[in-house]
Amino acid sequence: MAKVEKCSCGNDEEGLLNRLEEIIISFKEKPGALIPVLQATQSLFGYIPQEAILKISEILNEPLQKVYGVITFYSFFSLKPRGKYLIRVCLGTACYVQGANEILTALKQQLSIEIGETSPDKLFTLDVGRCFGACGLAPIIMVNDDVHQWVKPNDVKKIISSYKNKKEVKQEEAKNGY
Repeated sequence: MAKVEKCSCGNDEEGLLNRLEEIIISFKEKPGALIPVLQATQSLFGYIPQEAILKISEILNEPLQKVYGVITFYSFFSLKPRGKYLIRVCLGTACYVQGANEILTALKQQLSIEIGETSPDKLFTLDVGRCFGACGLAPIIMVNDDVHQWVKPNDVKKIISSYKNKKEVKQEEAKNGY
């Protein structure tokens, strides 16, 4: 995946679009540029905004339908802003039988959001998957790349708190100059 650092031009939309244009141009002549450019866009913005799609289509000379097709085919890409932490609940057969639906309900209640939504503090986005290939650990949830195994509904509050605390620790470190 293309690793992109946010530009020092600011986090405003215009500054990010200018940085994106530089990235697209750097990939323009490379075969198979579309997916790496979309990955870079996702890293830069946290999702793929409409303006970025138009710019990608124009500069790479790819039809809009193709760009949208790739974005909507791969679950990694999002057309809506996501939270810092993407929580995915496995609803595959083993996880479902072991209570994944109850875990999903607990997450919805704890975060006050539905599937596909982002919490008001922009920390969490809730999603589901059909199988994560870890049936022996069922039920599982993933928070970004962290796998939480044998999760019970009463574990949800503790899991959410651990990620909220990560944010608070980083804010405290920044405040103290660490």
